[in-house]
Amino acid sequence: MALRFDDTLETVLGGDVRSATGAPLAWRQLVDLIGRGRVPSDDHALAVLGEIRPLVPIDVRIASARALEGARPPAPLVELLAADDLRVALPVLRTARLDEAAWIALLPSLAPGARHVLRNRRDLSPAVTRALESFGPADFVLPDHSAALAEAVPNADMGAATDDDAPAAALGDASPGLFAVADLMARIERYRQDRDAGDRVRATERARSFRFETDASGVLRWVDGVSRAPVIGLSLDLQGLAGGSRLDGVASGAFRRRAGFTNARLTIQGESDAGGDWLVSGLPVFDPVTGRFTGYRGSGRRPRADERAEPLRAPVEADALRQIVHELRTPTNAIAGFAEMIETEMLGPVPAPYRDRAATIRAQARELLGAIDDLDLAARIESAALSLAEGQVGLQPLLAGIVADLGELLALRGSAIDLADDVLFVSGDHRAVERLLARLLATLVSATASGERLRIRFALESEQRVAILIDRPKALGQYPGDSVLGIDDEQDEDGTLLGTGFALRLVRNLARELGGSLRIAPDLLTLHLPATAAAKEKAQRH
Repeated sequence: MALRFDDTLETVLGGDVRSATGAPLAWRQLVDLIGRGRVPSDDHALAVLGEIRPLVPIDVRIASARALEGARPPAPLVELLAADDLRVALPVLRTARLDEAAWIALLPSLAPGARHVLRNRRDLSPAVTRALESFGPADFVLPDHSAALAEAVPNADMGAATDDDAPAAALGDASPGLFAVADLMARIERYRQDRDAGDRVRATERARSFRFETDASGVLRWVDGVSRAPVIGLSLDLQGLAGGSRLDGVASGAFRRRAGFTNARLTIQGESDAGGDWLVSGLPVFDPVTGRFTGYRGSGRRPRADERAEPLRAPVEADALRQIVHELRTPTNAIAGFAEMIETEMLGPVPAPYRDRAATIRAQARELLGAIDDLDLAARIESAALSLAEGQVGLQPLLAGIVADLGELLALRGSAIDLADDVLFVSGDHRAVERLLARLLATLVSATASGERLRIRFALESEQRVAILIDRPKALGQYPGDSVLGIDDEQDEDGTLLGTGFALRLVRNLARELGGSLRIAPDLLTLHLPATAAAKEKAQRH
């Protein structure tokens, strides 16, 4: 959001922040301003956030927290959001960047579920990891969700268990049927229908036009026809930031020339009556005595169907999927942790059959977590919410580690991988490249037969790209070309949880996000990734 911040905080705090309509708007603005460092984490502002939180609907608080993904919110705001409902805390805790002391100071105030989120992060310092481990088994105790489980799984046996059956009853909560993909997709469809209905209701409540005035610096200081909070402070001179309210270059260009403008495209974030897309027009105003420029006066209207200007919006299914996988990850982690405690008898002696069942559930939970991560990644790609960093990744050591991790699966399939020793680097986000290669190899190994060997070679095809060539398993040979991307192997007990086709499509889409591609030939898969600067120089020399 393009704002001038000299008095923005005072403007927001001085408005109507405690009414049913004003509180959500104030919450959005304060979280955005503080979270993106546009104003300091003022004690008074944080106190106001704490006071108005009960007045702000949960979906507004969730949306505000998600909008901070990729930002660097200060520790006081992270603490405030982390103490909220887990759906609000999760996107902040997954991406927040705090120093070691701030994380350690924050941990005691977090709920067990919030600490589980941090346990999934791999970028925290060893001291923070040790501090997390110090909370011990208490974090893995599962609350009684029997009523919710009975509703989610009507056929599940939720009858009472005796004291002797306590471990089995605890594990009964982790029934694999609870996490069936069909149930997941049914929840997504219900969410989509509810959201569509809500969108239609909100659309009828939005304003159709407004008038505005700016000061000499181009900042909107007066507005009539829509709520003030989302509009006051917007600037004609700045074009805004991705993900926030924004105005296109028509208005900024006219402002610099002190000229009029017509039908500049404005997008206002949020669910207020001002939210959505507008076409705005304005004329410059000059002091009649001195001739000095004093600002603009203008109006805004909603665009007609033939002049819609909104950016492409992520499909509702992608938004719903991200919310659902976030909700599933924490209880799945808890189930896996509790099963491990039973398996290792951390809670006391456990009969062998229960330990075996705990081991099975832990393995299933680990597989489910992988599927949840895949769904989350697919939704992020579809909704253009994937954050990638620049870096240099060595292929051979990375692939060697992945092959080692697949040792158990390779032994189960009776197959092997031959990895080339070539030293070659690609350009891209290290975690994304690792996830891409790990997912691809796991999928291919799952399709291998006993005695089959997959060769992995590297080649510098040009100064622009590196090729990773992998033998195609014979079991996939019956699918010509890219048709393998559409297969469904749900019935294959050794296949991936979401299907080989889904896994390969995910790899292909992630490769595209990294600036590469995936090509599937009858006997070979070729993964192209961008070359590093050193590789480009090598290609030029040859």
